[in-house]
Amino acid sequence: MRALFPGSFDPVTQGHQDVLRHAALLFDEVVVCVMFNANKTGRLPITERLDRLRAAAADLNNVTVDSHTGGLLVDYCRGAGIDVVVRGVRCGADLDHEMPMARMNHELTGIETLFIAADPDLAHISSTLVTAVSQRDRVPER
Repeated sequence: MRALFPGSFDPVTQGHQDVLRHAALLFDEVVVCVMFNANKTGRLPITERLDRLRAAAADLNNVTVDSHTGGLLVDYCRGAGIDVVVRGVRCGADLDHEMPMARMNHELTGIETLFIAADPDLAHISSTLVTAVSQRDRVPER
């Protein structure tokens, strides 16, 4: 069975890597895919995100890396023969955000969504937080 782990991965975090490792244990193949999110401003170029994902998945033989920026997630899944979407959730707010999309994907195409709970030690990490900290480190002292 093939699964899709979609996200903006801007940048890839330890939490993303943890979810990916869990998904790789559960499915025959996992496609981790950089998707376009109109609600987010991309900080890293897609090519860099793809390179970072390939490095993060280098030891996972059943993981491939791709991108899809020109349509809906369900369109990608249909074209790739994928019936399951994997989403990592850190907290209730993440689940509240993800559930309507999961329901809509199922209504449109029958695609199921599997939620993987974040490792509690990593649940506080987000791409936004990682970016904020890395930018802070680049600001010269006055």
